[in-house]
Amino acid sequence: MRNTRLIFDLCNEFNEINEFCRSDREPIFITKNDASDIVMSYERQQAQLELYAKLAEVEAEIASSAEGADFFEFANKLRIEVQGASDLY
Repeated sequence: MRNTRLIFDLCNEFNEINEFCRSDREPIFITKNDASDIVMSYERQQAQLELYAKLAEVEAEIASSAEGADFFEFANKLRIEVQGASDLY
């Protein structure tokens, strides 16, 4: 279901709207004079754009037959960064 709020709710109920955006990660449509004016979902949209850009970069590398890093080496480096462990495969 689409979550729609009136524009003056931004001032009166900002904390509630902010909490909804953070917890549900769903867009909120802000209306002004019964017409959609703003869609509040910036962080999620930015993350999706970054993901699509990375996917496009990888697809271009694959199309140009570029040689990538070894998966197991990459996974181990990532594991070390995240966990601090060095379980080699």
